[in-house]
Amino acid sequence: MKNACKMNQIWNFKLIPFLVADLRRARTLIHGESDSMSDFRLWLGVLSPRFLPVLLCRVAHFFYCIKLTSVAKFFSLLNFLFFGIEIAIQCRIGKGLFLPHTQGTVIGAYSIGENVTIFQGVTLGARELDFSYKELSRPSVGDAVTIGAGAKVLGGLNLGSGARVGANAVVLESIPENFLAAGVPARVIKPLS
Repeated sequence: MKNACKMNQIWNFKLIPFLVADLRRARTLIHGESDSMSDFRLWLGVLSPRFLPVLLCRVAHFFYCIKLTSVAKFFSLLNFLFFGIEIAIQCRIGKGLFLPHTQGTVIGAYSIGENVTIFQGVTLGARELDFSYKELSRPSVGDAVTIGAGAKVLGGLNLGSGARVGANAVVLESIPENFLAAGVPARVIKPLS
C-alpha cells in the first residue's frame, strides 16, 4: 500500500486520459471507427458491457492510488459481482485495455502494457499465494499483447510486446516480443509477422 502512489508516479496514471484511450480503442475494435468520432458518440461507449469492466477497473485503481483502498475494493467488488472479472486494484494497466468478454477472468499481473486484449477465462497471476503482490512472482505484460480465452499465465515472467498467447495455453516461461505461444505447457511456436 505504501508504494501505490510512488508506483504510479513512475508511469503517470491519470484517470480521464486513460479512459478516453480505452474508449477510443474499444470503439475502433468493435465498430471499426477511427479516432475522428465525435465526443458524444465516444462517451456513449461507456454503456457498453465490454467497456464498463474497464471503467470500474480504472476507477478502482484511481482510488487505490489516492490511498482510499476501501473505496477501491468496493469498485473492484462491483466488477466481480456484475462482470465476473477480478482485477487487482494495484495492477498497473496501460492505455487501451480491451476485454471482449470478462466471465471467469482473473487479472493479478504486476503490470500490463498499452493496447492489450484479454479474452474470457484468462488468469494472470502468481504460481503460489502472494498477498504481498511482488513483481518477482507475477507476470508483466508488454504492449499490444493478445491473450486467448482460457489461457493461464503464471509466475514472474514476461510476455513481450506484440506476443500472442493461444486459447487455453498454460504459460510458465517468458515469451519473446512478437511470438505466438500455445499448448500445455505453452511453447513458443513461431514469430508473428
